[in-house]
Amino acid sequence: MKQLLLFFFLIPALTFAQTESEKLEAIFKDIDAYENDGNPMDSLWRGLHPKSEFYPITQSSFEDRGKKLTQFIEELSAIQDEKIERQAYINKEIMLLRLNDQLSKINYKMYLIPFNAEGGFYNRMSFALSRLPFKTQADYEAYLGWLPHYAKWLNNHIKLLELGIEKGIVAPKVIVQNTLLLLTTWTNPDPIKSPFYKPFLQMPNSISVETQKQLQEQAYKVIAKDILGFYTFFKTFLQSDYLKASPKIPGVSELPSGKEYYEDRVRFYTTFEITPDSVHNLGLQEVARIRREMEKIVTDVGFKGNFGDFLQFLRTDEQFYAKTPQELLSHAAWLSKKAEAGLPKLFNKLYSLPFTVAPVPDDIAPTYTGGRYVPGSWAQQRPGTYWVNTYQLESRPFYTLPSLTLHEAVPGHHLQGALAKELEGMPTFRHNYYISAFGEGWGLYSEFLGEEMGMYTTPFEWFGRYTYEMWRACRLVVDTGIHYKGWSREKAVEYMASNTALSMHEVNTEIDRYIGWPGQAVSYKMGEIKIKALREKATQALGDNFDVREFHNRVLRNGSVPLSILEEEIDAYIAEAMDSGQGR
Repeated sequence: MKQLLLFFFLIPALTFAQTESEKLEAIFKDIDAYENDGNPMDSLWRGLHPKSEFYPITQSSFEDRGKKLTQFIEELSAIQDEKIERQAYINKEIMLLRLNDQLSKINYKMYLIPFNAEGGFYNRMSFALSRLPFKTQADYEAYLGWLPHYAKWLNNHIKLLELGIEKGIVAPKVIVQNTLLLLTTWTNPDPIKSPFYKPFLQMPNSISVETQKQLQEQAYKVIAKDILGFYTFFKTFLQSDYLKASPKIPGVSELPSGKEYYEDRVRFYTTFEITPDSVHNLGLQEVARIRREMEKIVTDVGFKGNFGDFLQFLRTDEQFYAKTPQELLSHAAWLSKKAEAGLPKLFNKLYSLPFTVAPVPDDIAPTYTGGRYVPGSWAQQRPGTYWVNTYQLESRPFYTLPSLTLHEAVPGHHLQGALAKELEGMPTFRHNYYISAFGEGWGLYSEFLGEEMGMYTTPFEWFGRYTYEMWRACRLVVDTGIHYKGWSREKAVEYMASNTALSMHEVNTEIDRYIGWPGQAVSYKMGEIKIKALREKATQALGDNFDVREFHNRVLRNGSVPLSILEEEIDAYIAEAMDSGQGR
């Protein structure tokens, strides 16, 4: 009888034992609950007015987060890969990559440098404001309700910066100087000219004139007292205490444990176990190869002068530059439609979300890159946006615009990103997480596809195509040079300027970008090299049966993935094709 009772007591335990897949799903739910616990910053990025005070930003809050991330990483690592399905395995690997990235920044205390050459915590609101609803009186009241709390959140960062000075983890002088330039818009003493007041400049007619006036008066007071109070103090703090502590040497390896941090960044941004020295040497090889292609064009056009003279000609001749911002935007829009026309020959699945072309916002344009893609959303009724920088038109040549368009719009970031968001049966983080080696590798590979799409029609556009590829090859050299080999900013600028036809303004803003964002710049070329190598592998294996549209489908069908997983996917595609008799 005792044995029978024992048997029945054991049945529930056996019945409710979790499989490895169920354990994985439970961990994902815990992570999601932890990351989406009503944090007001999350609300802002989702286009919602926050309903509570902003969480404090302190050293202890980051340390607590680090402990929680460590717990999640340990739980995920204990999942047995052989007992879960393929997509579950990919989910796990991507989540581990994501969590380890966040943990590294905490462990190396990089939260003490909360800004880079393009901005940071202080101007992040320029993106969020454009996504927030301002259609009703309630929207404006909600905005005025959380704005003072946001000002407190901004002020939290001053203590982090002071702690950074104490620990010697401080942004280099060039990044601080860029920050002071970008603060110009945010420190205008007139509250009405503040970006925070912009929603009140044109209010809906559904709100009475009297109520509009009351809301505008409230906004003026809050911005004048709380918001401008912070920005004025922040600017003074940077100009005095912080700038004095800033190192002149730009590389992150000069900071405490900086060399180890950069090694970690290279592994993260390439998704490979590779050293900075290996990346540097590969970059030198690529620079030499591409330089031969560029010099051939100089010879073919019959230019009288050396390579440096040709670069100077491209940088200064008026024929290569727009006279007005609209001319540059219109040309980019036309190239976008031309690129779309070539997609059906290379892809058997396209996006449904449209995209538009727009200028880089004025408040960030002076130190911003030449162009960028901003993801759209069906849920938020927002198209994807191909940003084109119209600041200093004399530094935005037509001859690189085909490459920029292919990279940022289609078949680059818009096609890849929009398709990723439309994938079914995947957890939300898979739709939203961006792996730079994959995404930027795809963007650079898309520039290569422009050759097959007939996008380069003049010798100068071909030179622009190689300039852009050379630019990414140079990144392998200058990023590792700055952050691992002790290069000065001046040496990096000279190397980039002497090997590409980028304008000097672009060269300088790009080098500053790499200084403030260690490791990210190496992801482009490393990703492109892997994708092209996988295409060549499939072509060799399948011969005349190779279908480029199916290859691209296999590359994109899982969204953004580590390159090791991408290689596994292409190997599986080759094996399936061979098994069905499609091999050579």
